[in-house]
Amino acid sequence: MLAIPELAMPRSRKVNTVCNGKREVWSDYEQAKAYFLELMMSTEGEERERAECVYIQLMHGLDEYSDEDE
Repeated sequence: MLAIPELAMPRSRKVNTVCNGKREVWSDYEQAKAYFLELMMSTEGEERERAECVYIQLMHGLDEYSDEDE
């Protein structure tokens, strides 16, 4: 049995993120997750909240990763 449920795993390794109006395409899911974790831990205020929003979405395996409210 898998340690992470299959539904929670990203469908592809390619990741699209939008943070602070900047769109980025990552070729590796783990690299994107590490970047946003580091950004979240090294900043304060609104920038930290934006990075945290994207990081949480990455952890939950959502289809779109953005700090924008819809």
